[in-house]
This record gives sequence, structure tokens and C-alpha cells, in this order.
Amino acid sequence: MKLLSQSIVNGQVIHPRYAFGKQDAVAHIALSDNLNPHFSWEDAPEGTRSFVLICRDPDAPSKPDDVNQEDREVPADLPRANFYHWVLVDIPASVTAIEEGEFSKEVTPKGKNGPMAPRNMRQGINDYTAWFASDHDMKGDYYGYDGPCPPFNDALAHRYEFTLYALDIETVPLEGRFSAEDVLKVINTHILASDSITGLYTLNPKVTI
Repeated sequence: MKLLSQSIVNGQVIHPRYAFGKQDAVAHIALSDNLNPHFSWEDAPEGTRSFVLICRDPDAPSKPDDVNQEDREVPADLPRANFYHWVLVDIPASVTAIEEGEFSKEVTPKGKNGPMAPRNMRQGINDYTAWFASDHDMKGDYYGYDGPCPPFNDALAHRYEFTLYALDIETVPLEGRFSAEDVLKVINTHILASDSITGLYTLNPKVTI
């Protein structure tokens, strides 16, 4: 199985239009277009009954102490943690593409609705749900896609891994509100194949990619 994209070149920088945040000379971070990228795929294995698409940033700081602080930098050698940006499930076996902007076209304060999504697919909550939990203006359940917005002072460029899974089941056996980690646990024994595309992104003008 091969995952393709007209929006992201594997191993290259992600365009800001697919990001939650973009560089700003004054405030460091400004809200961006937050479009979900285009993806298509081919050569799914025999027996595929549905697909799952998950976006993971494995480079999120494991401690928030230095994040977005003017007077210091998040060190590149800080241990890192996963931050999930998108979990899309119940993609029918007949579907071979997701269009740019089909699932997200802007930043939605307090989060987009879910779990139901276009074409009778479902989306889980992403990790902005926890990130904004203490922010009065932004807290809520963030369903669907919300793109990159790494710390503006991070010495490390972040990787954004979009992985498509071909499954031998039509529906992921989860109800209501679920996360990417919930999905990965229940599909573990149902994966027939997978493929990934990884893009890079930074908001730190000192970091060269």
C-alpha cells in the first residue's frame, strides 16, 4: 500500500496553510489556515474493509516549563512525547482520497464538532483538547484535524507523521469520544498494512530545516 499527497512532500517542510499556527514577527505565533492536507492511496491489500488515518507529532516537549518563553529555549535534547493532531476512522474501503480542506478549513476556537465527519466517517479528539484545557477562551473538545503549532522557542524542528492503516474491519469498535491512542489499541490486531508521509515544521526562525 502506498500513501500519496499533493500537499506534503515526504521529509520536506509543511506549508503554513496546513498548520494551526504560523510565524509572526511581533507575537511569534499567529493563527494559520489550518487546512487538512490532501491524501490519496493505492494498492490496498486484499481483504481491506476500512482505513484509519492518524497524524502524530513525536517531538512534543515532555515538560512544559520552557515552552513559548521569551527568555529561554526548549532544548533539542529534552525528552519528547507524542502529540496527536488528527484521528480519522471508518474510512470506507471504496475511498481512495481525502481532499485538501475537506475536514478542516480554519482554526475553530473551543474545537470542531464530532465525532461524525463528512462521508459518514468519524473523527476522534486531538491533543489540543488537553493543551487548551485551562484556557478560558480556547478550551473544549477538539475533534478532527488541527495542524502543527510547535513552541516558537523550540530548538528542534518537529516531525508530523501521517499514517494510513488498512484494516480488516469496517468500523472501529469505539463509541462517542475517543482519542488516537484509544484507536491504536483497538486496531492493533486488525492492521493489514500501513504507510506514512512525514513533514517537518518549526515556528522558531533560528531553526533551519
